[in-house]
Amino acid sequence: MRGGIERSQHGETNEALYLTSGFVYESAAQGNARTADEEAGYVYGRFGNPTVTMFEDRLALIEGADACQATATGMAAVFASLMSQLRAGDHVVASRVMFGACYVVIDQLLPRYGIETDLVDGTDLGAWERALRPETRCIFLESPGNPTMPVVDIAAVSALAHGVGARVVVDNVLGMPIVQRPLALGADVVIYSTTKHIDGQGRCLGGAILGDETFFADDLVPFMRTTGPVMSPFNAWVMLKGLETLELRTARMCETAERLAAFLEGHPAVAAVHYPGLASHPQHALAARQMSRGGSVIAFELARGWDAAFRFLDALELIDISNNLGDAKSLATHPASTTHQKIGADARATLGIGDGLVRLSVGLEAEEDLRADLEQALAAAGG
Repeated sequence: MRGGIERSQHGETNEALYLTSGFVYESAAQGNARTADEEAGYVYGRFGNPTVTMFEDRLALIEGADACQATATGMAAVFASLMSQLRAGDHVVASRVMFGACYVVIDQLLPRYGIETDLVDGTDLGAWERALRPETRCIFLESPGNPTMPVVDIAAVSALAHGVGARVVVDNVLGMPIVQRPLALGADVVIYSTTKHIDGQGRCLGGAILGDETFFADDLVPFMRTTGPVMSPFNAWVMLKGLETLELRTARMCETAERLAAFLEGHPAVAAVHYPGLASHPQHALAARQMSRGGSVIAFELARGWDAAFRFLDALELIDISNNLGDAKSLATHPASTTHQKIGADARATLGIGDGLVRLSVGLEAEEDLRADLEQALAAAGG
């Protein structure tokens, strides 16, 4: 609630919003000293901003990280966390199930720069071990994975990676801050799309990278200052407000999601439900060790495929059709035609993304209202 607050001379209760692109110096010598990192202070908006710093400091406290770097979007955080530390000839191993844009970065963009990549079944520790090489520099994973919700053993994978000197980067968007703490499980870097639960109200784009001082000093900060994918002060101010209610919102969302997942699992139109909080989830025991709750996102498969999924979405009256997640409003999407459309049918089949798969992000509406909407939409889907 109060971490990172830096009040101005006016003593404001709410964090100040510093809308400025640059900063002035008291002398030429001070400008020289700040630019050389010999004196603390702000230089230019691409290097830092007081409002952005307050957001970074507060999120670092929540995550238990040495440092935080806010970025313009979640994908900027993904790309910067990888490209800042990788060089041609390096090798990356990633869990196969991930957000569609992350998949493109790993599978298509990194190889353009001479970086070799391997995708593995993230739930198979043997697959991780077999894929590691002496030149492996980075492990990338989502847990739970988007959209089919497999859970990766972060501690075990981190131990394997550290054995070959690789750094572990965890996209914790579906794990959520507070609910899952990858750094405490052995990961080296945690990234977020702060657009999701941290803002959580559909207002601003943002991302964040968290880790230790060595990674920041040697790799990330020089990359960010040069390439410039930084968060705007206004967006950081909005994210600061989101952090104040994050724990309350996510607790309510997880509670409702747990009950709706159980409801969906018993519905005749639903062929399968993927939710770590259900005992039927293949990695439920692992999820219970790593996560304090099951999360706010449910994936479920409609028995009658693509057409049934479209009928279901079109019949929704309360829940909105949207690619986003982690919002105060409940949102549903069809991954095969939206978030994972561009990776192609073959890749989707490998990832287990069927034509009837629907991803539901549970918001803050009353549980009974959401259940009623799901029930009538499932009936319209033909089940």
